[in-house]
Amino acid sequence: MSEQTKYLGGAGRREDYPFRPKPEVALAGRSNVGKSSLVNCLANRHQLARISGTPGKTRNINFYLLQNEIVLVDLPGYGYAKVSKSERDRWRKMIEEYLSEPENLKGVIQILDIRHPPSQQDQEMFAWLRAAELPFLLVATKADKVKKGQWGKHLQQIKKELDPSLTQEQLVPFSAESGVGKEKVWGFLKALKE
Repeated sequence: MSEQTKYLGGAGRREDYPFRPKPEVALAGRSNVGKSSLVNCLANRHQLARISGTPGKTRNINFYLLQNEIVLVDLPGYGYAKVSKSERDRWRKMIEEYLSEPENLKGVIQILDIRHPPSQQDQEMFAWLRAAELPFLLVATKADKVKKGQWGKHLQQIKKELDPSLTQEQLVPFSAESGVGKEKVWGFLKALKE
């Protein structure tokens, strides 16, 4: 694996975070929404981030260095009900701790499933993004599972639920299978590191 792109480590507590000398962008989204697939697509690696068919597998914050330029911070998925309440609370505290004192955090990519309207947790995360005044990008994953002619309808539904004034630069359809949207996501990342 290239030293330019690698897994830096995972941790559940601030004191255990790996050393990260580069700007960071957090990935936030529901369990099983495609965060790991997005990481792998951006890294041009099939197994940099482990992909599981079982939601709720990411139980730590995972850090990935991409092209020796930027660190993607994969937060545990929210909204997954098949773990104990205490485990969900632990994940929530972990996410809040990371987001509350970001030393290197330059922006957030919120990941949504293009096939479904935003959940209550998606709406809460988006409200947090707006309040935090951080640069953000909304990535609507699994676009390959919807006919291209239907993308507009699905994106409009997301905008309706979150913010009708969202622009095409702020809400991007994405497919890890076909690579659709990959350039736009990279454009967002590169703009943040400058």
